Amino acid sequence: MSSASHLQLIDNEKVYDKAKVESGTVLAFDFGERRIGIAVGEHLINSANPLTTIDNESNEVRFATITQLINEWQPKLLVVGLPLSLDGSETEVTQLCKKFARRLNGRFNLPVIMIDERYSSTEASQMLNESGIKGRAQKAMLDQVAAQTILRSYFDSV
Repeated sequence: MSSASHLQLIDNEKVYDKAKVESGTVLAFDFGERRIGIAVGEHLINSANPLTTIDNESNEVRFATITQLINEWQPKLLVVGLPLSLDGSETEVTQLCKKFARRLNGRFNLPVIMIDERYSSTEASQMLNESGIKGRAQKAMLDQVAAQTILRSYFDSV
């Protein structure tokens, strides 16, 4: 994952500013059809922390929550995990996720970077197991911890 070729920038308004991004807050998303996990991080110190999970299928509810988070955290960049099958091919969820990323860019006029997230949920589950959170108890936190691993992957790749 250390190659920047795994990163795809979505920036329709050409607002990406490397200096601003690298000194600012980043929000990361683990997109799912049912739940979206969200993590927050600071580029300068490469911190990544689980933030929340939106457990709702309504785009209206999802984007209302995301709007509140963007207003609160004032991120300079959004990172979205790109779900691919294990062989790297795209799936139906990959297409939905790309649409979600384009909507984020269009709605909030913030640059969005998509990054391969193939093992983020497995990694998140292992992290939760190691901290003593197992089985069903993981459900509430798994998506936001997966978003945290996506954000860490992004920081490791830039």
